[in-house]
Amino acid sequence: MQIFKKILYAVLFFLLLSSVSVMAADKGNFSVKPSTNGGKKWRIGYFEGGEYINYQLNFLGIIRGLMDMGWMENAKIPEQSGEQTAQLWQWLANNTKSRYIEFVKDAHYTGSWDTPRIEQMVPKIISRLNNKKDIDLIIAAGTKAGLKLATNDHKVPTLVISTTDPLAAGIIKSVEDSGFDHVHARVDPYRHERQIQLFYDIIGFNKLGIAYEDTEQGHSYAALDSVKKVADERGFKIVSCFTTDESADIIKDEESVKKCFATLGKSADAIYVTTQNGVNADSIPELVKIANKYRIPTFTQSHSEQVKYGFLMSISRANFQYVGRFYAQSMAKIFNGVKPRDIGQLFEDPPKIAINLKTAELIGYDPPVDVLSAADEIFEDIEIPKK
Repeated sequence: MQIFKKILYAVLFFLLLSSVSVMAADKGNFSVKPSTNGGKKWRIGYFEGGEYINYQLNFLGIIRGLMDMGWMENAKIPEQSGEQTAQLWQWLANNTKSRYIEFVKDAHYTGSWDTPRIEQMVPKIISRLNNKKDIDLIIAAGTKAGLKLATNDHKVPTLVISTTDPLAAGIIKSVEDSGFDHVHARVDPYRHERQIQLFYDIIGFNKLGIAYEDTEQGHSYAALDSVKKVADERGFKIVSCFTTDESADIIKDEESVKKCFATLGKSADAIYVTTQNGVNADSIPELVKIANKYRIPTFTQSHSEQVKYGFLMSISRANFQYVGRFYAQSMAKIFNGVKPRDIGQLFEDPPKIAINLKTAELIGYDPPVDVLSAADEIFEDIEIPKK
């Protein structure tokens, strides 16, 4: 017990003191000052495999970062519905006031998690980048989009955002090198290890449940290698349950996760909620009910919005402002003539603990003072996600 307390206090003390981001140095001293493309605006495009809330939140963070740095005029961004970025993109295309950048109206692409559609869409995007040449930088949101555009099939600067692990997924060559002059992908190789370590040190479970698709990409999304590493270090067992993910039928994905939660509720002491299509605004209320029914503590890999909706805890970002500014700065450096490959990719944003006290009450968990004092976000009720 004393060892557990020492570990807990050390982790929480670190979190309390951590207030700055950690990032790798660039291969030079690069400007982020607003500049035009030879008197013209820089034209931006966007591609995602499908809708996912983290893509929207990361993109909103980028927009706010660009506003803060003067690349576009400050404006009140409309409240967003659901997990889409298409409506947000059209608003930007029609309303952005800037001397420097333009969100090209017809350059937003979403694959709707439909593999045949994505396979047809990607060659058209690449052809546009190579032949029409009306896009100066494209944002690739998520692992699927990153894999499709982090190739030698084109040379347009590509900013890969919101990936679970771009290194494990094969998007980049290493933490220090993307492997492509035109590609940059933010990476935080120890983020998920920190999450699992913290979850274990606070809860002290013997069996950690984890639901994910049993594919190479599914393992990457679930950060399975990181979970296994911490399991070996801490001595707990992993209880796996397999889901479907990124299918054209999102209801199927949601039901597969619900089924796994019910299974894990009977066979695990805690659940690590991983990033996948089946965990979304529609399914989270039911997933929370299942976990709370079995009095199972949950830690969401994603962000504190999901803690607000009823998962027990997470480490996350304050309105995605830190990582959004990092992406915006990377874009600014690219527009100032820097090769994406020369921009540091490592970025560890300031850790934040989020905890839901209503969920804690329902599962019989009484958070100690040290946990509460280290929490930057405390939710007293379980809210219903906005659709």
